[in-house]
Amino acid sequence: MKVLITDQIEQVCTDVLGKEGIQVDAKPGLPPDEIKKIIGGYDALIVRSGTKVTADIIAEANQMKVIGRAGAGVDNIDVGAATRKGIVVMNTPGGNTVSTAEHTMALMMSLARNIPQSFQSLQNGKWDRKKYTGTELFGKTLGVIGLGKVGREVAFRAEAFGMSVIGYDPLLSSDAASKLGLEMVALDEVFRRSDFITVHTPLTEETKGILGEHAFSMCKQGLRVVNCARGGIIDEQALLKALESGKVAGAAFDVFEKEPPTDNPLLKHPKVIATPHLGASTEEAQEKVAKQISEQLVNFFNGRGIAGAVNIIDYQTAVSDELRAYLVLAEKIGSLHAQLLSGKVKSITASYRGALLQNSSALLSTAVLKGMLDKLMYAPVNFVNAPVIAKEMGIAISEKKEQEGEHYPHLLAIEVQTDREERAVSGTVFGEKEMRIVGIDRFHFEIVPEGRLLFYSNIDRPGMLAAVGGFLAAAKINIAGVSLGRSAPGDKAITIMSVDNDITEPVLKEISKVEGVFEVKSIKL
Repeated sequence: MKVLITDQIEQVCTDVLGKEGIQVDAKPGLPPDEIKKIIGGYDALIVRSGTKVTADIIAEANQMKVIGRAGAGVDNIDVGAATRKGIVVMNTPGGNTVSTAEHTMALMMSLARNIPQSFQSLQNGKWDRKKYTGTELFGKTLGVIGLGKVGREVAFRAEAFGMSVIGYDPLLSSDAASKLGLEMVALDEVFRRSDFITVHTPLTEETKGILGEHAFSMCKQGLRVVNCARGGIIDEQALLKALESGKVAGAAFDVFEKEPPTDNPLLKHPKVIATPHLGASTEEAQEKVAKQISEQLVNFFNGRGIAGAVNIIDYQTAVSDELRAYLVLAEKIGSLHAQLLSGKVKSITASYRGALLQNSSALLSTAVLKGMLDKLMYAPVNFVNAPVIAKEMGIAISEKKEQEGEHYPHLLAIEVQTDREERAVSGTVFGEKEMRIVGIDRFHFEIVPEGRLLFYSNIDRPGMLAAVGGFLAAAKINIAGVSLGRSAPGDKAITIMSVDNDITEPVLKEISKVEGVFEVKSIKL
């Protein structure tokens, strides 16, 4: 086997591979055109963030079996192109957890004690002891938004400093939180009670700007905030206003909406400290991911399992088009649940009808988890770690196997219970590829689970569809299809519209004002 490495990576990676008799060619900084010329002779490629593994490069990788990313993200790899070519793409999630948590604590402490500003003042020949009087962490309340691996490590360290830690996470159950010694509260409660807030969520439509004008209006005077997660989770313009007003006493950033943050006014503000995306930049973290990716490749080549794969679903099921369609459907049902549900997920019950689904129930259940958690988690989610994450979050998973039915010989039905509600979504596949959602709660539909969907509940009476359609028309949002479900005339109904454009938050709010319309949500599948 031959492995090409095109980014700087610690020597341990080459050592581990070499001990297994694998030939390694380390050529960091190789231009894309040069990579294309030689890639056809390699069985594996290892990169970090510097190399952009494009579809053009993958097209020339005719004997390649695996692409390994020594790090958490795979944004620099065209995963779709690799999957279509039968190449496994794997990463090393969790390798930088401790480093990011420690960096968060370092920024929090520096923020509390004005360390960067006072050092700069000292360099300028001043001795401003009173000007840089700080505050203790001891006895303060830390609000952690997002309690995945990094968030929990931060909470653990903060408690050691005598801080009172409260947390918000849409997934972590109360039971799981109590085992960790954490007090789980509503998001608004985090805003109201915290002296410090640190964010550890993915950047999604739901989390973008989660710390914005509304949040700052509720916060204590003198709040301090830290972001070592993703740029954009904190609304930078709203933060600047809060700093100017004095509502926020300080902010620490390792990530920005635009990187590098050229001409960002926050960097010039005296109450802001920042680092250039250094969360994972420790010797230990780099050593860890280098060793981890090399071991994953060795195990892969020796047939000892596939760890950290982000596209394992297509790789493992390439021989069965029929099953592949149900795996994609299962993932979409999980994603739909994540976007519809409110509250913390407590349990998932998967019902499988038909031998095809029953024989692959474990893989299908994992696909449901991946689709759901991928929408809600900060850490990367794949078919390897989805069950582990679900267990950590205290989500109970059970399976049922049913006899074939008259209408649908094969049916996948997923029921989810949260601390607030229960929902059920079912789907099937017609032929080999025609996926359909055929039921939501007690309502029957036939929906293609693709693209942008507008979901809302309403009272079944004349004029409802026209009223909602009017707001969409005013916003120049084209309706591609409509599906209606009702229990009885005049009773509760559910309407799902397929639309051609994104539905903005202002449009959703206007639709919510229609009398008899409620639970309005924009869904992307």
